[in-house]
Amino acid sequence: MVLKVVRYWLPGVVVLAGVLAMVVGGSPEALEGGAAIVGAGASIWLINLLFRIGVTGDRERDEEDAARAYFDRHGRWPDEAARPAPPPPHNREAPSAGHPGSPAPQRRPPGRSPARPRRPQG
Repeated sequence: MVLKVVRYWLPGVVVLAGVLAMVVGGSPEALEGGAAIVGAGASIWLINLLFRIGVTGDRERDEEDAARAYFDRHGRWPDEAARPAPPPPHNREAPSAGHPGSPAPQRRPPGRSPARPRRPQG
């Protein structure tokens, strides 16, 4: 509530006082004084606006720092979906005949390692 008073009501009251001074006075000096008071109200509003812009930048920087700390702890950004758990390791033993639906064992050609691809000849 107090921030709204300082941010909006105070500049509004000052500008209104300047306009009233211009209307009521009627002389050239009253017009100049009223314009100066209106300028003071506008400057109060602009200072508040610039302060809010500066605070917003600090808030965004703090949010970025918190997101980086989360990434360091969990290995992913906070707005990313969680990665699914890795599948359990395959059983290298041949499946027994008594288990229906068990996967067939994978076979590879003799002499080839699955980790090293074949190099082109030439």
